[in-house]
Amino acid sequence: MLEELARRQAEARQRIEEFGRQLAEVRARLEAEEDRLSRLLIAQEVVEEILGGKGRLGADPVPDGEDGDAAGAEQDGPGSEAEVTRRGVVTVPPWRENLGPSVLPQAYRDVLEVLADAGRAMRAGKISAALGRGESAAAVEGLRGKLRRLVERGWLAQEEPGLFALTEQVHRQIAR
Repeated sequence: MLEELARRQAEARQRIEEFGRQLAEVRARLEAEEDRLSRLLIAQEVVEEILGGKGRLGADPVPDGEDGDAAGAEQDGPGSEAEVTRRGVVTVPPWRENLGPSVLPQAYRDVLEVLADAGRAMRAGKISAALGRGESAAAVEGLRGKLRRLVERGWLAQEEPGLFALTEQVHRQIAR
């Protein structure tokens, strides 16, 4: 009886390892497709600019200073927060000095807020729980992709494997 239990445990461990490999492969394919979509959106935007400055779906582009931002056109240079918001091409743009968290989708801003409130590095499971998503494997894995994207783009740092924190620059920016 104990031998049979040990055999079944070994089989379960093998299946878990295989599922882990499959999950990693699917995550890599998902990230590759997200990157591909981002490049396609950028290409579409460039083509639209070349063909007459029309925005997506044929709408006129937003003139400088009329994007709902009180700042004038002279402050909306390349890489500024207003310029990135107007385009909306890359979901998570790389962090730059004049780029605030408001350019990020709400789910990503929520992550930054949780880490700012905590004032320390946290693991994905704890961040997920703080966001009210729970600590189930599905919730944590979905969040882990967002965390990795924020690390890749300079918003977060991974102090050690699985431990995420705001970068010093982002922390200073949020603290203002």
